[in-house]
Amino acid sequence: MSNGAAVSTDGSSGREQGRERSFFGQPFALVHIFGVEMWERFSFYGMQGILLLYMFYSVAEGGLGIPKPVAVGIVGAYGGSVYLATILGAWLADRLLGSERTLFYSAIVVMAGHLALSLIPGVAGLGTGLILIALGSGGVKANATSVVGTLYSEKDPRRDAGFSIFYLGINLGAFLGPLLTGLLQTSFGFHVGFAVAAVGMAIGLIQYSFGRRSLPPEAKAVPNPLPAAHRLVMVLVAVGAVVLIVAAVLIGVLNADNLADAVAVVTLAASIAYFVIILSSKKISGLERRRVYSFIPMFITSVAFWALYQQQFTVVTLYANDRLNLDLFGWQMPVAWVQSINPIFIIILSGVFAAIWTKWGDRQPATPYKFAAAAVVMGLAFLLFIPFSGTGAHGTPLLALVGILFVFTIAELLLSPVGLSLSTKLAPAVFRTQMVALFFLSIALGTALSGILAGFYNETNEIPYFGISGLVAILVGGLLVIATPWVRRMMGGVR
Repeated sequence: MSNGAAVSTDGSSGREQGRERSFFGQPFALVHIFGVEMWERFSFYGMQGILLLYMFYSVAEGGLGIPKPVAVGIVGAYGGSVYLATILGAWLADRLLGSERTLFYSAIVVMAGHLALSLIPGVAGLGTGLILIALGSGGVKANATSVVGTLYSEKDPRRDAGFSIFYLGINLGAFLGPLLTGLLQTSFGFHVGFAVAAVGMAIGLIQYSFGRRSLPPEAKAVPNPLPAAHRLVMVLVAVGAVVLIVAAVLIGVLNADNLADAVAVVTLAASIAYFVIILSSKKISGLERRRVYSFIPMFITSVAFWALYQQQFTVVTLYANDRLNLDLFGWQMPVAWVQSINPIFIIILSGVFAAIWTKWGDRQPATPYKFAAAAVVMGLAFLLFIPFSGTGAHGTPLLALVGILFVFTIAELLLSPVGLSLSTKLAPAVFRTQMVALFFLSIALGTALSGILAGFYNETNEIPYFGISGLVAILVGGLLVIATPWVRRMMGGVR
């Protein structure tokens, strides 16, 4: 902790108002959001590190015995639903509660979901837990990012570096979570692993409850309040949506086999609707409308990126369980620990990337080029699996996957923290949090697609699977490079 220019006391979005405490050169209020997001990610990734294993392991091994193709589809649908739920979290923030309160209440829902997974046995606990975690995590994701955005003015040069430090908190939790849950799962069973995820979220809630009062007024404001006369209509719409989903499950239209497809279709429809709503709004200016248009090519690139990246929790988990040599000097490393490899690299490199962007300042590559590079690098990462195809059961060296996940990390740092920052910079004033949700919708669609794609993966088709996936991502990145001059003009001065 050091002294320096920091967040203003009058809520002026990070404009300097004297000398106050700072956090790694950033507004000190960042430490509170850093903390709650770190513990939420600890619980989220700790649970997700053992989730797929819990589903397809046999009952004798403590699992549910769900077939692998169905299990990966459920993971993809669940992951997509988390990001799809950012719509609800963003709407609650912008129309009813404000970002700060929505963040707090959503974290409570997340904790309840982990408790359900830990305490309720069988498929009932799985369904209840995943629904609650998806809803709560959606609220946390959109609003934590939005609250970070309120700490800075639009042109504050510390902005991208601040988001990179925030991203470090995410990945510190993501690193520690699978290590602890994986170890406890192999020693004491899955439900103990799920329980420690609930404990982590409780710690985050306690920490955040002490610091939330120091956040700027923008974080607590409701940008576009819903008129009281419209609230009953929204309640009826919410009840109708729940009834529709329950009915679809009861009559068999929605089932475990097609969950990922359903989430992908709903997310695509929601994304199109969101763009239409924002672009047709009379409350945004011409400049704001052009900036939203500029986001469309980057939205598409983001979908392609996440469709590959999120296979860490489907294909990579299957690969680690079946193909990877997990022997460490005679001791078998828990499969879930593979999920901590990427966060290690994020922790190491996020500060490096933050320093690079800060040092380069206005000379750094424009955001569309960063998005394009992320897609290309992600495609290359998939191509790196090909030399290890055909190595047989547990024949792939652990070091090989470590190297591939290092490339995953480079791609992620070129897009994910930059995308979070970009969504706040391009956002129209009255759609501040909902624009962040739109970025998360690209992740939702990509994540649902990752579950669908993973259903086609098996040991006999690895070369075409990894090859085609990688080349498509490279092609998408190349197309964005071609479109970048137009995109930059539409961004209206935002880099």
